[in-house]
Amino acid sequence: MEEPTASLIRTQLRRMRSASGLTQEDFGRQVHYSASMVSAVETGTRPLDRAFLARADEVLKSDGLLTSLLRMAERDSQPSWFKPWLEAERSARQLRYFNPCLIPGLFQTANYARTVLRFDTTRPPEEVEKQVAARMARQEILTRERPPLVVAVTDESTLRRRDAVMAEQLAHLVQMAELPHVHLHVIPADAGLHVGLSGPLALAHLTEGGWAGHMENQLAGSAVDGEDATATLLAKWEGVRSAALPHARSVALIKEVESQHGPQ
Repeated sequence: MEEPTASLIRTQLRRMRSASGLTQEDFGRQVHYSASMVSAVETGTRPLDRAFLARADEVLKSDGLLTSLLRMAERDSQPSWFKPWLEAERSARQLRYFNPCLIPGLFQTANYARTVLRFDTTRPPEEVEKQVAARMARQEILTRERPPLVVAVTDESTLRRRDAVMAEQLAHLVQMAELPHVHLHVIPADAGLHVGLSGPLALAHLTEGGWAGHMENQLAGSAVDGEDATATLLAKWEGVRSAALPHARSVALIKEVESQHGPQ
């Protein structure tokens, strides 16, 4: 069953198109999509498409209403255990991420995210695409007018995984590292055993003060907001960060590994 917000988008699209006096064929010509595509989106036989809705907002002069509602629909589709972290992430002044095995979600390309999400073989293809879109939408905090400071740490072994999507992913990391509010760090292969090998973690320094944390496992994830628990995560973070290379040396390592993957 479709989420209520997604149904609202389709209703609003039909209403605004009709109010503008446009048939599906007329509207399709203006948004550069076929009338059948317009019909499929309005009736729900085709998933909502960000590019289509962005163009619809322009044509209908709706001041970004449809794409704003799409962001809400994408949040609605997230599992309940992840929503508290999404709220913390959106409102944070500073974000810290560590994952010993994967590129943190905030820096994943669509192709990398799609590959990771397909690890769950029970997830239908349309659900994979919804989650990919939601993950890409999360990344908008990196380019908004007042972005948070983001510090991310990953392991060198994560960069060196031989997969078809890695050349693109590494190039994207280098691009993200150029943002002044993004600090990337890599734990080198010769660092040996370190505290981060016990699992991924994320921390958000909230605008009202204090910290919120998040941890994930094979089944789900859990929010961490108690003072003692967040203090423990902060201590683990310091251990992870101290094992990593400085930003400039980390970016140089990413570029070196990228060159070994060959052309995209």
